[in-house]
Amino acid sequence: MSETTVEEGFIAPVPMEEDPSELFAGDSGTLDADVRRVLVRLLQRRFLTADRNRAQWRTLLENQQVIESRLHDLFVHLVVDHERGIAYKKQVRSAELDVPVLLRDEAYTRAETLVLVHLRTVFQREQGAGETSVRVDVEELEQTALTYFDPDDTNVAGHQREIRAAVARLAKEGLIEEESQGRYRVTPLVEVVLSNERLTELRAWLRTQHPAGTEAGR
Repeated sequence: MSETTVEEGFIAPVPMEEDPSELFAGDSGTLDADVRRVLVRLLQRRFLTADRNRAQWRTLLENQQVIESRLHDLFVHLVVDHERGIAYKKQVRSAELDVPVLLRDEAYTRAETLVLVHLRTVFQREQGAGETSVRVDVEELEQTALTYFDPDDTNVAGHQREIRAAVARLAKEGLIEEESQGRYRVTPLVEVVLSNERLTELRAWLRTQHPAGTEAGR
């Protein structure tokens, strides 16, 4: 028998580079590489937006059913908001089923909540006035948030750092986008993160705590 002859019953391994369905050694997945990337992005990030990720958004829409199926295997819902061009995930929770929690809610800090309330308020006001694009300055965010802190607290510099850190986190999550130094565009994600009902609740609570701050946030 020649050296190139394959013995009966033995299947010669196919090099990975010659098997287009295998993306890496030992790969048993069935999704195309682009679909896997979208799935990973949805798991890694809080949101996927159409305007910032056009190619991945198109891949998501073309493969939504299979991506939803993969997430459901992990007890995670996929929400696709076509009107706003936003996709995000939600933890499945059930009183009838023992569901392991993969996505844990990471609460916003006080400063982050204050900045978020102001962003949502401005977005609601400007959208109601017919504005298609809403922008804010970091100084505006800082000064408005500071009005909610105790006026007798002399640690203004510390609060300013908290607020700047809050702005940085919200920018990282995509709720605001820096267009120039200290100038941000508010994205529709604020409507997803903070509903009208929750905004009303928070503003009512803040009004009882710091009336002056709530007036400044209007």
